[in-house]
Amino acid sequence: MTWMIIRLVFSLAFIAAVLAFASRLAKKRGLGAGNGLIEVVARQRMGRASSVSVLRVAGRVLVVGSTDEQVTLLAEVEEEEVQTALAASPRAVALAAAAAPDGSTPAPRTASAARGSSGPLAGSVLDRRAWTSFVTELRERTVRR
Repeated sequence: MTWMIIRLVFSLAFIAAVLAFASRLAKKRGLGAGNGLIEVVARQRMGRASSVSVLRVAGRVLVVGSTDEQVTLLAEVEEEEVQTALAASPRAVALAAAAAPDGSTPAPRTASAARGSSGPLAGSVLDRRAWTSFVTELRERTVRR
């Protein structure tokens, strides 16, 4: 019985050593982690198998729509617009209010961020209506007339 417990402990130690070695090897070769070239700024599911993502790729900000079958470039957005949209989200406003040392509240959100939404996710990155209006506005900007 004692011999079985010793074998069990040695087996678990051997498995832990193999896992630690594999982890170091993967980290050294850059496996499992991004190379920093592509960053997902925001992602929102639009349906069961579709989503809209905002990606930062080599200094450019792209809005892409993705389904199970394809990925489509919806628009290219300026970095300042993305920063403004992220700063105007209710979560960012709440964080800024919590971080204000004098207890003052920041300026209220713009009407475009709060338009047509209600509920606990209103105006946040998780709000489906906000993303739908964002995509609609982007389509309006990119339509050739």
